[in-house]
Amino acid sequence: MNTIQIKAYGAADKDADLKELNINRRDVTAKDIEIEILYCGVCHSDLHTARNDWGGTLYPAVPGHEIIGRITKVGSEVTKLKVGDLAGVGCLVGSCSTCDSCKNDLEQYCSNGWVGTYNGPDKHLGGHTFGGYSEKVVVEEHFVLKVPANLNLAAVAPLLCAGITTWSPLKHWKVGKGSKVAVIGLGGLGHMAIKLAKGLGADVTLFSRSPDKEKDALELGADSVVISTDEEHMIAVGGKFDLIIDTVPYIHDINPYISTLNTNGTLVLVGYLGPLDPFLNTVPLILGRKSVAGSLIGGIAETQEMLDFCGKHNIVSEIEIIKMQDINEAYERMLKSDVRYRFVIDMASLKA
Repeated sequence: MNTIQIKAYGAADKDADLKELNINRRDVTAKDIEIEILYCGVCHSDLHTARNDWGGTLYPAVPGHEIIGRITKVGSEVTKLKVGDLAGVGCLVGSCSTCDSCKNDLEQYCSNGWVGTYNGPDKHLGGHTFGGYSEKVVVEEHFVLKVPANLNLAAVAPLLCAGITTWSPLKHWKVGKGSKVAVIGLGGLGHMAIKLAKGLGADVTLFSRSPDKEKDALELGADSVVISTDEEHMIAVGGKFDLIIDTVPYIHDINPYISTLNTNGTLVLVGYLGPLDPFLNTVPLILGRKSVAGSLIGGIAETQEMLDFCGKHNIVSEIEIIKMQDINEAYERMLKSDVRYRFVIDMASLKA
């Protein structure tokens, strides 16, 4: 298979800063689309992968799965998009397409293992996939998304992870006009959960430990803010919420929030991977038919639905644009939650 060599930014090992390197991309096959990358969002998953926080990182690691760009080449059998079109690529670049999940547009739950945009198995060139911290990407047509041209392109990039991660549970639990939704945590995921839930017509509350988040939350569209460390605040919203989206990425006690769910209510975890500590108390679950659930990104059809919705309602992420050369500093700032609310790389800087 023919390949092209391009510039990228990646880590050589878990202790190394990201720096410029060269990687190979395949030339387009019949069903492929080549995209010149204009913007790439920076996700906590990028940092965790680069530093092998979850184990299993393959090096060199080139992160980036919030990709916005313009199509430069298409294969002979591509029908969905054409050269010159705007396009997006999220967290997925492959799945088996034959299992029940894939047949039901739930590629993120592929029974045979979906292929991540980075650190996944590269069935074309061997080795592993490289992400969007690069000049170009080549992706199968099915996994390429149409981008609404009326939106700020840089601010669209985080929709492809932070956006779909919160949109998917909102749709699965049928949030709409009159729904009562709460969001735990105001970061990259949390701010998108507020915007999308509000766009769907819900009454939206932010749970925060920090009173200084109230102004931002209200400006983003939240109807109210509850300080989760204030017992009176928590008692006042007892039994209120149909759905709570928990975006907190580290271990924390979810038990206090269960009492704020109504009968049949669900708390869905989208940020934290791992065992709960303290343990989950099942008494309020059983006595109130309440649920604790999890949700992972979204399928391709659902992601396209979210992008189209955002185009119609003019919803994008709140971003800070950085140069590719500033990525290591950005990672350190992310660890301190020093970003409002998502970094996006202007990939023109990689060519400079």
